Amino acid sequence: MSSETRPTLASVARTRARHQTTVRLLRPIGAAVVVLVVIAGSHTRPGPALHGRGLAVLLSLVGFGAGVLGVAATRRARVGVQAPFFILLVVAAAVLAGVQPRGPAYVGVFIAVAIAAMRVGGWLEIVVVVVAVASLAIASALSNDQSLISLLLLELGVAAFYATARLSRRLREEEEQAHQLLVELDRHREAEARSAVLGERQRLAREMHDVLAHTLSGLVVQLEGVRLLAARGGVAGDVADGIDRSQRLARAGLDEAKRAIGMLRDEELPGPERLPSLADEFSRDSGIPCSAATTGTVHELSPEARLTVYRVAQEALTNVRKHAEPARVELELAYEPGGARLTVEDIADSARAVATFDDNGGYGLTGMRERADLIGGTLVAEPTERGFRVELWVPA
Repeated sequence: MSSETRPTLASVARTRARHQTTVRLLRPIGAAVVVLVVIAGSHTRPGPALHGRGLAVLLSLVGFGAGVLGVAATRRARVGVQAPFFILLVVAAAVLAGVQPRGPAYVGVFIAVAIAAMRVGGWLEIVVVVVAVASLAIASALSNDQSLISLLLLELGVAAFYATARLSRRLREEEEQAHQLLVELDRHREAEARSAVLGERQRLAREMHDVLAHTLSGLVVQLEGVRLLAARGGVAGDVADGIDRSQRLARAGLDEAKRAIGMLRDEELPGPERLPSLADEFSRDSGIPCSAATTGTVHELSPEARLTVYRVAQEALTNVRKHAEPARVELELAYEPGGARLTVEDIADSARAVATFDDNGGYGLTGMRERADLIGGTLVAEPTERGFRVELWVPA
C-alpha cells in the first residue's frame, strides 16, 4: 500500500467505524421504543379488549409486535420476504395511532420508515413510505379525536425520518465508494510501481546481455582458439591445463551471467537443488574434491531463501578457490524446523597452512552477510582447526 493512500484509507476506515458504532448504539434505542409502544398501548385509553375499539387496539398491538419480530428475523432475507412484515408493522402502528391519538404508536411508523430507507432501499422503501402516509391519513379520518394539524405533523414526521434515514444511507454508500476508489487507486499505483521495476530490470538485463554476456562469449571463443594453438604447438602440459581451466571458468561465468539475466527477467531462480552440480563444477575446475550432502526432512523454502542458499554456497566455493589450498571441501544443507542451515567448510591437510580469516578481505563476507540479513537469516564465518567454515541459516 502506498504511503499516500494509507492515511486516506485509515481516515475512511475511522469514519466507517464511527458510523457502525452509531448504528450499534441506535439499536437498543429502537428496541426500547418498541417496548414503550407496546406497554403504552396496553395502558392508554381505550385499552385492548375483545370488542369495539379495544379489539382494534388488541389487533394493532399484536400486528405491531409480529411486524417488529418479522422485520428483525428477515433482515438478511430478500426484499420480497421482508415486504409483508414492513407493511404489517406500518399499518398496525398507524391504526393504533388512530385509535389511541394520545399514545406513542406513531413513533413505530417513523421507525419503520427509517429502517426501510436505511437498510432495504429500492421499491420497498417507497412502498413503506406510501403505506405509512396513507395509513396515517385513513386512521386519522376514521378517528374523531385527531385534528388536521395533528395529521400534518405526523406526515411531516414521516417525511423527516425518511429524509434523515435516506441521507444516512447515502453517506454510507459514498463512504463505501470512496473506500473502493482508494483501494483501486492503491492497486493502480502498485501496478505502476511493479511495471517500473520490471522495466528497469529488463533494461539491466539487456545491458548485461549486451556487455557482460557478449564479452564472456568472446573470451570463450578466444580461449578455445588459444587452446587449439597450444595443442598444435605442443606447449607444456601445465600451460594447456591452465588454458583449459580458464576456458571452463569463462564458460561458467557466461552461464552465471545468463542465469543473472534470467533472474532479472523473472525466470526460474537457482536454489538448493543445484548444490550438487555446483560442487561437481568446483571439483572439476579446481581439482579439489568437493562433496555435497542434504540432511533432514526437505521442505519448501521461500524464493529469496532458495536463492540466498545457492549464492552463498557459490561465493564460499569461489573464495575457497581463490584464498585457500584445502585437501577437500564439504558442503552440507541441513533442513531444520523453521528453516535450513548451509555449511561450507574447507579442510586442509595437517601439513598445509590454514587459510587466514579477514572480515574485510578476499572472503567477501560482507556480501554474504547482506544477503542473509535481507531475508532475516544469519551468517557465521570463522576459521576452524582444520580450515575455514561458512555457516548460513535461512528461515523457511
